[in-house]
Order: sequence, then C-alpha cells, then structure tokens
Amino acid sequence: MPREAEPSLNERAFVLQALRENIRVDGRAFNAFRDLQITFGDEYGVADVCLGKTRVLARIFAEVTQPFPDRKFDGIFTITTELSPMASPAFEVGRQTDQETLLSRLLEKAIRRSNALDTESLCILAGQKCWNVRADVHVLDYDGGLVDASCIAVIAALQQFSRPDVSVEGEDVKVYTLAERVPVPLAMLHHPLCVTLSFFEAGEIVLVDATLQEQQISEGEMVITANKHGEVCQIAKLGGVPTDALVLLRCVELALGKVSELSRLVSAALEQDAKNRNAEGMMAELSAENER
Repeated sequence: MPREAEPSLNERAFVLQALRENIRVDGRAFNAFRDLQITFGDEYGVADVCLGKTRVLARIFAEVTQPFPDRKFDGIFTITTELSPMASPAFEVGRQTDQETLLSRLLEKAIRRSNALDTESLCILAGQKCWNVRADVHVLDYDGGLVDASCIAVIAALQQFSRPDVSVEGEDVKVYTLAERVPVPLAMLHHPLCVTLSFFEAGEIVLVDATLQEQQISEGEMVITANKHGEVCQIAKLGGVPTDALVLLRCVELALGKVSELSRLVSAALEQDAKNRNAEGMMAELSAENER
C-alpha cells in the first residue's frame, strides 16, 4: 500500500530544534493559519478553498426524494469525501484510507450532527417528498490542514448554495427552474468551523494549522470545532500524548479566536461573490436592453 514519504532524521531534528527556538520552518507564528483563499464557481454551491498548498473543492447537490420512514418531517443531508491520488501518493482510487475515514467522521460530527443545516426546512411533503442535499468533498492537493480546509469548503458552499423553489398543490410537487423563480438559500442554524492543533515536546508546544511535515513529526493532534458565537461543537483528541486540562482550556480559547477570524474571511468571500454576481446580472440586463 503506498504511503507518504516520512521526514528524514535530519529534517525531523531541524524542525524540532526550530520549534524549541520559537521558529516555524515557514516563518509563521505558532498560532497563525496559512494564507486562505476562497473562490466560488459559476454555479451555486461550488467552493474552492486553498489553505497554503492544501486545496479542497466542495460541491453541493440537491434533489427531491423520499424521506426516511422514521424522520418524516426532515430532509436528508449527507457528506461524501474523495481523496484523489492527484493530491497525494498515499491515496488510492477505490480504497478508503484511514485518513479518509477520519475526515468523513470528523466532518460528519462537525457539520451534520451539530445541526448546522436545518433539515426540517428541507421537508416538502411530510413522509412523501423532501430535499436530499449532498456535499461532495474532493481533495485536490494535500499539505496538512485537511480537516480545516474541508470544513471551510463545505460551510462556504452550503452558505452560497440555493436550491430550486417548489410549490405544492395537494400531493403534486412542482420544482421550478432558476429562470422561473429565484432559488431559495439553505436554512443554516450556525456555521461551525474546525481548527486542528498539533502537539510537540510532550504537549509543551502547540501549533495551529500544521503543514504535512509538521503533522508527521507531531506527537498528537486535536480537532476543535466551534462557531463564531463561541459555542464548542466538538473536541476530537486523535491519540498521541496526553493533554493537561489547563492546556486543553488554552487550546479551546485559541480555537475560538481562530474560528472568529475564519468566519470573517468566509463572510467576506461570500459578500464579494454576491457583488460579482449582481454586477454580472446587471451587465446582462443592460446588454439585453441594448439588443432590444
């Protein structure tokens, strides 16, 4: 089974010595994220997120289907992940790696189980028709920070996505095209984001948004999911060195600050995308008037 190339002994010693001297190899502060870039596609619900060299594409789909028998008043929301060999030689087509399983479970708990999306708003006809919303996560390039980038991509895509409008007459459901009616945004209850913390020197050194090299050298990781309101949705300690209670509280406080920063960046990207779409719509309308 292919695997990622491990850092050499010299690289490991160099990185650890630099950390002891309060220096990261890429020059960032210990609590700093890499550069975050969020772009949206021409269609609704496509978000391309670059976190340093890590790149993740999230795409939202919606279709009318039948609800689960035990959840007659709820729609369906699922998240699927795909780790392509293009992103890393450690990923294979058709074989789910431990990394992919872990990513799927963390995103599931962070977004779906925290009720970020109001599934009751996806109900069309109780027990008969509902919306099935699916978020596909494609990892295009991998250099650490996979959970953080994937969570940002899914949340940004969900906020930007708009489903087609529907009307109900008796038991007949009509789905309108985008040309017939303005699409309806999804009802989001909150916007959880993940922050991954890596531990070194028996937990004495804590890094935010570790690169792949730092991640391979680290002695343990912790994923904290929270929203901009200061509500912690999940704390996942993925093995490694034990964490002191005081260190855990400092990590939570640090993560809450980072989630607020990321939320502002996502909101700014969404506002810019909305302005661009409005400008394009205005230009199309003006060109149509000129043609008439």
